[in-house]
Amino acid sequence: MTLPVCRAAQLAERPETHRWLIEGLWADEAVGIVGGQPKCGKSFLALDLAVAVASGAPALRRFPVPRPGPVLLFAAEDPLHVVRDRLAAIAQGAGVDFDTLDVHVITQPTLRLDLETDRVRLHQTVAALRPRLLVLDPLVRLHRIDENAAGEVAPLLASLRTLQRQLHTAVLVVHHARKGGDRRRPGQALRGSSELHAWGDSNLYLHRSHEDITLHVEHRAAPGLEALSLELRGGAGLALRANSPPAQGPPALDPADRVRQALARAPGPLTRAELRDACRIRTQTLGQLLARLTARGAVVQRGDRYALA
Repeated sequence: MTLPVCRAAQLAERPETHRWLIEGLWADEAVGIVGGQPKCGKSFLALDLAVAVASGAPALRRFPVPRPGPVLLFAAEDPLHVVRDRLAAIAQGAGVDFDTLDVHVITQPTLRLDLETDRVRLHQTVAALRPRLLVLDPLVRLHRIDENAAGEVAPLLASLRTLQRQLHTAVLVVHHARKGGDRRRPGQALRGSSELHAWGDSNLYLHRSHEDITLHVEHRAAPGLEALSLELRGGAGLALRANSPPAQGPPALDPADRVRQALARAPGPLTRAELRDACRIRTQTLGQLLARLTARGAVVQRGDRYALA
């Protein structure tokens, strides 16, 4: 029996309104990775995206969700009361009613995607709920295979790809970066086989330096975004928020020129926080730039504020 075929021009077109699950961050029905070193906010980001998709509130308070819908979540590392508290805090920060939030949490203690029985049960659960997004956090708790062996990783990822294609749901997997991976390109820093990086349609990578968190975005079929600065903010609970708007294109000026331009346009001296927001520069980078510019005499410091010399 031959395989079904049709001419390329007869393939169905995807409506533009169905292109994104979260505009700019996650493609519709995409599989992918949220990756990064430990303690850099991966789980907070995954939960923020879950709240956004389930409620329709903008992800990170900035990225729209065109078609919200149910979310299915399995959080393997955190107690259920911690998951509840985090989701409630994110919902509160997003102005969402937590009691009606359409996020469904798998309460089974373990889920093994390398076991046929668990794969079938997950498939049946997704088929029953029909979520717009499935979140699995983290990958290391979902199997007992060798993550460095492509022959073992590929079948596990293939099962999630099959689930995505058959049930039309996006799949987000949280995964760790390898130690010492900071000098690599974000996708190449993921722990384990390169199959993981290649698998993703939309991938988000977090990097943390002291209190600065940077988000890198890549897509298989769309341009990525310029690196975004994020921060964990308190209040009733911790939640991630974007410090700067998504870039519309590459900056016309280098960072030092952006600092000088911001100071030139300002009606008076600016604080570091005001400069950071105006220039869309990470706190650590801004500090280094100000030190250099001050040493050269191009910028003067007046108390906690800066101005052009």
